[in-house]
Amino acid sequence: MKENLLFVYNADSGFFNTLGDIGHKIFSPETYECNLCMMTHGYFSEYKDWRDFVKNLKLDSHFLHRDQFEKKFPSTNISLPAIFLQVGSEIELRVDSTLIEKCKSLDNLKSLIENSINNDPT
Repeated sequence: MKENLLFVYNADSGFFNTLGDIGHKIFSPETYECNLCMMTHGYFSEYKDWRDFVKNLKLDSHFLHRDQFEKKFPSTNISLPAIFLQVGSEIELRVDSTLIEKCKSLDNLKSLIENSINNDPT
């Protein structure tokens, strides 16, 4: 079965939620709840460096917002943001919110992701 990376943001989908996120990032970035979003997106789009990194990963990548993730995986109780390895309908946590929050730069995040792909955590 094919393996994918599943990135889950600690933010909800939708136009008005996006507007709220933009405002939060501008006016109070220190309290914004999704470090994954902060490191990978500017106010209006993904950073090119991030987009290029994801495109060149050896696994396909999929992205979900919190509400989409909870709908698709209702019995999963994981602190977000998080990154999972997905095989079919099964997911395995590879990078938890604590590790993502400790990242201080996009380069730190990219190294963390590469290590999670190359090293089986079990």
